Amino acid sequence: MSHSFAPAAKLRDVTLRDGLQLTGKVLPTERKVELARRLLALGVPALEIGSLARPDKVPPMANTLDVVRALTAEELAACWLWVATPRHVELAVEAGARNLQYCFSASDAHNLANIGRTTEASLEAMPRALALAKEAGASVQLCIATSFTCPFEGPVPPERVLAIANDPRTAGAQGIVICDTLGQAVPAQVADLISRVGEETPEREIVYHGHDTWGLGVANTLAAIQAGATMVDGALGGLGGCPFAPGASGNTSSEDILFATRPEWFTPATLAELVGLSESLLADLDEPNRSRAAQGARSRSRAFEWVIGEDAHDAGRSPSASPLA
Repeated sequence: MSHSFAPAAKLRDVTLRDGLQLTGKVLPTERKVELARRLLALGVPALEIGSLARPDKVPPMANTLDVVRALTAEELAACWLWVATPRHVELAVEAGARNLQYCFSASDAHNLANIGRTTEASLEAMPRALALAKEAGASVQLCIATSFTCPFEGPVPPERVLAIANDPRTAGAQGIVICDTLGQAVPAQVADLISRVGEETPEREIVYHGHDTWGLGVANTLAAIQAGATMVDGALGGLGGCPFAPGASGNTSSEDILFATRPEWFTPATLAELVGLSESLLADLDEPNRSRAAQGARSRSRAFEWVIGEDAHDAGRSPSASPLA
């Protein structure tokens, strides 16, 4: 029986990139690979597994290319990598990556803080990045950070995002990621921008990346799906945030998004394993669990099939919880 409560949109879990980048801790390559394989085995359709941001600026991403090299071609087909320069693209495809997010900010101030160049400079470099990816057979998404607000400049006009989406230099990107980097957008804003981007670039997949800073992560995600987004980002336990965006908190929780959308592969047993996996990771990182679905799953309302109670508390550590792929 179908549990689906929303139009088709697949989750991309970004725990291994956006989730980890604020923690200050470098997970060993083996732990990252294991986590990726556990998530894929559970049915999560897409993952973001790392970033080529400078290790001295974002230490938790230092072993990203080692993670890429450790995964199989089949596994990498479901994995995405954050890149910001043509050189990043070269390194990523040499390691085996086949799905790339070429990222920069709609606002100059955040792009300067995050990538060290103006938005225009990132745009100028994009055709070279796209050419390198195409030569290697890799697909590229144009990822537009601060699509709604910038921590330094304030509100970002929708026209700014649309201008980037329609810029001829971005034409080779197969998808566009609209990012609420600070989690300050509201559902009406999200729906409007997603709809407008979709109408003006109908040949591209539209992706929504949200944060839960103001408690609207799930609401904004659902608004994006209703407006036409076919992929949405989340992280286990709501982990993460941008180290170059003051005021940004964790990502929208993957567990919460899944509980709200109920894709066919997501069952109460899957939720129990995800909660255990998330709790184990967050405990090791000494990070709080912001997932409301995880909290609900630990409640005592035993008549509700999604409640797992305390008896599965160690599911994330159990060897039988999910075999490695």
